Amino acid sequence: MSAAATRTERDSMGELEVPASAYYGASTMRAVHNFPISPLRFPRDFIAALGMIKAEAARVNVELGLLDERRADAIARASEEVVEGRFDDQFVVDIFQTGSGTSTNMNANEVIANRANELLGSPLGSRTPVHPNDHVNSGQSSNDVIPTAIHVSAALTLSRDLLPALGTLEDSLRARSEALWPVVKTGRTHLQDATPIRLGQEFLGWAGQVERSRRRLGAALDELCELALGGTAVGTGVNTHPEFARRVAARLAERCELPLRETGNHFQAQGSLDAAVAAHGALRGTAVALHAIACNVRLLACGPRAGIAEIALPEVQPGSSIMPGKVNPVIAESLTMVAARVIGNDATVSFAGAAGSLLELNVMMPVAAYALLESIAILATSARNFAARAVDGISATANAAGLVERGLMTCTGLAPRIGYDAAAAIAKEAFHSGRTVREVARERTDLTDAELEELLDPVRMTEPGR
Repeated sequence: MSAAATRTERDSMGELEVPASAYYGASTMRAVHNFPISPLRFPRDFIAALGMIKAEAARVNVELGLLDERRADAIARASEEVVEGRFDDQFVVDIFQTGSGTSTNMNANEVIANRANELLGSPLGSRTPVHPNDHVNSGQSSNDVIPTAIHVSAALTLSRDLLPALGTLEDSLRARSEALWPVVKTGRTHLQDATPIRLGQEFLGWAGQVERSRRRLGAALDELCELALGGTAVGTGVNTHPEFARRVAARLAERCELPLRETGNHFQAQGSLDAAVAAHGALRGTAVALHAIACNVRLLACGPRAGIAEIALPEVQPGSSIMPGKVNPVIAESLTMVAARVIGNDATVSFAGAAGSLLELNVMMPVAAYALLESIAILATSARNFAARAVDGISATANAAGLVERGLMTCTGLAPRIGYDAAAAIAKEAFHSGRTVREVARERTDLTDAELEELLDPVRMTEPGR
């Protein structure tokens, strides 16, 4: 059979030629013709979620007496092969398609039906004994399957990939905090000298940002575990058994080890993308936090001779094609670009949630799903990469402690004893004369060396309550 060979498939609109070896059918082929927009396709985790939903739906339909065991077993077997990734190349519909994702739901129905028929001894395209709509899609609609697949895939990737990755980064930052705790350096506010701070305290602050990002994502994860399945076309549940969605959700919860459950309000679950918008808001917050951490790390490492250079980053690759010996903070830069992409994706998801929600159905689900899952994936991989290839190898330089004695804001320790104005005058004179606060204070006050040692002790300033 030649590569150009086709077979005739049919759907409710009539016949259409599809590649002879394709597992998809006429509905999918129409979508391929209708949406030649981009190279973007649903990612692996979304396709796997679709396969899980179809497999568990078939099993529940047997329990409910709505599908015979022979058909259901073939559908479940074919669906599990979709979960495993055996048919990823058969999911050929563009992300920029029908806003409900109907084309992708039918893509799944046709692939699974054709594979099920093949398992039962029928040729591709036969539509019997397994029909893509009557059997694979039994009890379902694209309008509840696609939002369910969005939630399942996002919940899975959040719990499996992003939350553990952020945990790894937090652990790395806390480990660096402990290792660098003895180093006392000049603090900075407004990028100007401030009172002393421990280098470990800066890392502790960054670890706290990651920790709180994880908390916010945990709340988003719980909301994503609420599933639209069971609402069918408009949220009323027409043509589905009243027990169908609850049972499928329970099966999905068990296999995914997540608290997946049927929504208590199907009309909001299909008419909006509010949970996805909220979840991506937490992703945006995470991206902002990681961007700030990456920028702070590369600022403290800037130099190595003409900048702050209080920390040294691992040297992972040459930094210039013309300047020998130059090394750049490329891992941090990579993370900042991921943050930019996630923040852009947040605009997409937010716009899809606001502009796509039209009466009983949101009609921008595919692009929102793509953006949501991409953000989860790239945040997870970049967080792990930043931890392993940057944070774990950070060390302090001599600059960190060496600049403290010359810092001007140690004068803050004098203020309780000599007053704000007198301390400010000492700082200004120290700056203009190039001397230290200690040297000027020794001349301009009656404080003894022992008192100056206590009041200007940078370690004491980092932990004033102790």
